[in-house]
Amino acid sequence: MRQDCVAPVDSLVEYGAYIGGKKVAAPGIVESLELVREHNKTDANAFVWVGLHEPEAPEVEWLAEVFGLHPLAVEDAVKAHQRPKVERYGDTLFLVLKTIAYLDHDELTATSEIIATGEIMVFLGADFVVTVRHGEHCPLTEVREKLEDRPDLMERGPAGVVHAISDYVVDRYLQVADLMHLELEEVEAAVFADVSSRDINRIYQLKREMLEMKRAVTPLQAPMAALPQRRVIPSEMREYFRDVSDHLARVCEQVESSNELANSILQAALARSNTLANEDMRKISSWVAILTVPTMIAGIYGMNFDFLPGSDQVWGYPAIVTLMLVACTLLWRGFRRNGWL
Repeated sequence: MRQDCVAPVDSLVEYGAYIGGKKVAAPGIVESLELVREHNKTDANAFVWVGLHEPEAPEVEWLAEVFGLHPLAVEDAVKAHQRPKVERYGDTLFLVLKTIAYLDHDELTATSEIIATGEIMVFLGADFVVTVRHGEHCPLTEVREKLEDRPDLMERGPAGVVHAISDYVVDRYLQVADLMHLELEEVEAAVFADVSSRDINRIYQLKREMLEMKRAVTPLQAPMAALPQRRVIPSEMREYFRDVSDHLARVCEQVESSNELANSILQAALARSNTLANEDMRKISSWVAILTVPTMIAGIYGMNFDFLPGSDQVWGYPAIVTLMLVACTLLWRGFRRNGWL
């Protein structure tokens, strides 16, 4: 083994050797693998599951030496930020799953972060599963505990573990998609409310979050649909992966529908904002027109002329004021009747 390789310590979440669906004690990862492979010489129902969280390169390279992982897959697992995919390297299958999580927030603002993304890389072999998780959300502890409580599920082997992980991730997709749809409905109601906030930035932020979710979910559809045809997937497990693929297709349809709704809401908000701006301009123009009449009359009578109608009469001032009031009132009624005020 290379000297620059280091056994995972801080990044190691958990490891275990499973024989007949039950976890057996082993002092380390190497010992667990030796125990499993010795057992599989007579009865091939044992495997090792190793889980890491954001490991360093030497730690993943150490696992690559132990399990015989391909260098290209190891490089992807270390760097992260990969597209969802399923690739085969010899007898090992390498999966990349994007994880998403809905972040709670009191109110949606222009700077709210709603969707958090991460990644789960899975190395699937005949007698091992290695998971490398990036991101703080979507831990796999719940999946491991569920499988350990159900030996009949754990007896499905490494493919059963991969199915449980992918099913868990896709179920999280559906939960987040439902919550995002509720956000869209709230924003839609605000856009068409009598008193609109006209906060286009808030709607645009929601649109950006929807695109982030779409980038995480949609690219996985084709690889997941092809996964049941892979040789390393036992025939009895293929229908389970098809079920996950069906759920993923439903999520993709819902995400696409929500994304189109977000586009419509954004366009409606822009149109409503323009409409409200036009209404404001009409109100301003109406009041300017109304105030122009007394301003014009006052300006004329403020000129330095000797002869102006009524300027030398007692009734002149009341008459001019009355004329201003009558003209303004008539203009006000006319604008109000036409819906400008």
